Amino acid sequence: MSNPINTTETRLEKDSMGTLEVPSNALYGAQTQRAINNFPISNTPMPNTFIKALCYVKQACAESNQQLGLLSDDKTKAIQAATQAIIQGDYSQHFPIDVFQTGSGTSTNMNANEVLATLAKQLTGIDTHPNDDLNMSQSSNDVIPTAIHVAANIALSQHLLPALTLLNDTIATREKELNHVVKTGRTHLMDAMPIKLSQELACWRAQINDNIQRLKDTQKRLQKLPQGATAVGTGINADPKFGSLVSKQLSKMTDLSFEPMDNLFIGLSSQDTALELSGQLNVLAASLMKIANDLRWMNSGPLAGLGEIQLPTLQPGSSIMPGKVNPVIPEAVCMVAAQIMGNHTTITIGAQSGSFQLNVMLPVVALNLLQSIEIASTASTQLANLAIKGFTVNEENLQKTLGANPILVTALNTVVGYEKGAAIAKEAYKSGRPVLDVALEMTDLDEEALKNYLNPERLTEGGNPQL
Repeated sequence: MSNPINTTETRLEKDSMGTLEVPSNALYGAQTQRAINNFPISNTPMPNTFIKALCYVKQACAESNQQLGLLSDDKTKAIQAATQAIIQGDYSQHFPIDVFQTGSGTSTNMNANEVLATLAKQLTGIDTHPNDDLNMSQSSNDVIPTAIHVAANIALSQHLLPALTLLNDTIATREKELNHVVKTGRTHLMDAMPIKLSQELACWRAQINDNIQRLKDTQKRLQKLPQGATAVGTGINADPKFGSLVSKQLSKMTDLSFEPMDNLFIGLSSQDTALELSGQLNVLAASLMKIANDLRWMNSGPLAGLGEIQLPTLQPGSSIMPGKVNPVIPEAVCMVAAQIMGNHTTITIGAQSGSFQLNVMLPVVALNLLQSIEIASTASTQLANLAIKGFTVNEENLQKTLGANPILVTALNTVVGYEKGAAIAKEAYKSGRPVLDVALEMTDLDEEALKNYLNPERLTEGGNPQL
């Protein structure tokens, strides 16, 4: 663990453009300091998840260069020690460069090279050069896109997919528990034919499962890497076997299946796969918002709303109204969904910003993509554990409106015809009486037959009531 940056004492550092002052205990050097000076824009650095993925890439590159006989064993071990220290620890203060920087992410790549070279020296006593050793066989132009794919893959595998599986399983459990509950369905927010609460939950579960499958399908393309393309896609200054070796090393480190892209130029000049992933996250955001809003409506009241369910009581809902409790988790999930949708717009603009052989909005694509994965993961977990898992059903409220619902007359369409059914429904609405009582007066059907046709639970099974 490193100490906070000391901004009062400095040292002189030199790069190809000359010398400048750097904080005395900063692990970075001159090129990082120039970027700090140039981009005091948002005070938002690259995400830690990205920096750690970048260190995975740097370690894989060093080990691949060692296998090719290009990097000594001592330097490789020094780089391994440095990358593992960052992966396992918190060195975030040494990666301060603003996300709004050079579009290739060169500043962040050199930031990593400088920090790793300094840390390697501190940990092992072995000298490594930020460019000659840490950047051997590489360019920022292939390192940064590779790190985006690696970081997103790790975040998907370790966080989002497990969170969605938890949400899926939680819904499935409640679905089984609530299979006996029949309620009024709604279309256009208006009363419609009956459904089981389990059918409503099954729809949510199917949405989440579809999102899991979409993400897994995109992950196949996300596991293809452009490493080895170097500056423009031709692989200049890199051994032809380098990209394949790096993919193999990364696969060992992460337990994921990486391989080189079929066309390395794509990985530099476009961010199509990152955009595809963002598009899938956008679909997930829409699904989460739909589920969250359903919960909010069902929980509304408790007296003047639908009052179908009661979400777990988590915190006071008002600073002025005692006893008020709000659906805070679904509200938070809706805000997360809105943020993901906004991030998708940013990533869309970023992904189309490939000028000839290089995309020049890589850092902002990385930031928004990783944020979307992170907040989708945590929101899904909270939705499962603090909303869906523990809500209770107000069955008395559901039953009170279910039998009186004039829309039940739909079940008589094939028996008495649409026009007669409409007349029965209008009279039931007008008089406020159960549709069964009105149908007894307006048709030749006896009470037993009508009860059979208008049985709400039977109507949830579909089909023709006459059969």
